[in-house]
Amino acid sequence: MKKIILSTFVVLALSSCKKENQKIEDQTATTDSVSTPEPTSAPVALKMVTPQQASEFLGKKNDTLYVTNFFATWCGPCVREIPHFKNKIQELNGKPVKITFISLDNKNVWNTDVPRFVDEQGIRNNTVLLDGELLDGKFFSTNFKEWTGSAIPFTFMRKGDKTDETLGMITEEQLNDKISSLLK
Repeated sequence: MKKIILSTFVVLALSSCKKENQKIEDQTATTDSVSTPEPTSAPVALKMVTPQQASEFLGKKNDTLYVTNFFATWCGPCVREIPHFKNKIQELNGKPVKITFISLDNKNVWNTDVPRFVDEQGIRNNTVLLDGELLDGKFFSTNFKEWTGSAIPFTFMRKGDKTDETLGMITEEQLNDKISSLLK
């Protein structure tokens, strides 16, 4: 009789260990790194600049070449010239050249169309937002010789006291020539 009671006790003990072991395995399965997706890093938010901040940036005079392209997502020529700038960003990586895109899109698309566009184009890290409705004649006359804000795309380059302005679409050859000239 003792053997039967002892055998029953052992069987119960083993089966309860098995159930406890299954519970532990179930819990680890839900917290296992394989079954839990890694948190994805959110894209960098696009920075908004004021006309004053844009003027300060455009007026920087040092040994860095600043290439600033004013564009909008709906502008066909703007879209067609972006690959030229992207090529230069890659080519001049590590050199004293800073290429920046300033989006003049309406504020109502800053959180929808613009982020989607800059991600598709691969230029998020080089793009800032500027409310074009805040730009007045003084902004244009203070910062540029030729551009009155009447059309885009517009590309402004500055290195020290030397500047270059291109109204309208810039070809890859023109971009290369202008950058080479200002880097001399």
